[in-house]
Amino acid sequence: MEKWKVLDSKYIIQRPWATLRIDRLEMPSGHIKEEYYVLEYPTWVNMIGITEDNQILFVRQYRHGAQTIMVELPAGVVEEGEDPEVAARRELLEETGYAFDDCEYICELFANPATSGNLTYTYLLTGGKKVQEQELDDSEDIEVVLMDIEEAKQFLFDNKIGQALHSSALFYTFKKLGLL
Repeated sequence: MEKWKVLDSKYIIQRPWATLRIDRLEMPSGHIKEEYYVLEYPTWVNMIGITEDNQILFVRQYRHGAQTIMVELPAGVVEEGEDPEVAARRELLEETGYAFDDCEYICELFANPATSGNLTYTYLLTGGKKVQEQELDDSEDIEVVLMDIEEAKQFLFDNKIGQALHSSALFYTFKKLGLL
């Protein structure tokens, strides 16, 4: 198996939340693929925060792409040059108002490696305490939802976590914790 050779690459649109490029590729077979579209996104981080009283933090928010209100894990962008663990602690504090004692790497996943190359890291944070109010961006409208671990597992098993990377993150975390 060989990587495809990039013969040419140009951007169609470059915006903070929508970057699309088109590549001209040569495949190992020699076939030339004239138009291969690639979406570029920043690195993301998902957090599974467990409070000191064993509640898992979720957030409820409207997701315009799917045009639905979803219950998800807190998540956010890793800023340029920022360590993903630092981003996890920062984003969790901003979105929920909770700070955590411990932070452990769980996994990293690609959302769709066929058409985008960004990674999403998942961290398990434990010992959470509410230390402040939410610090939301102008475009965020987030409600914090707390579930005990059994309720969260059932929520996942009932297919109520519609964000695929969040479902995967929960499965990996429950497995690590010996809950599966």
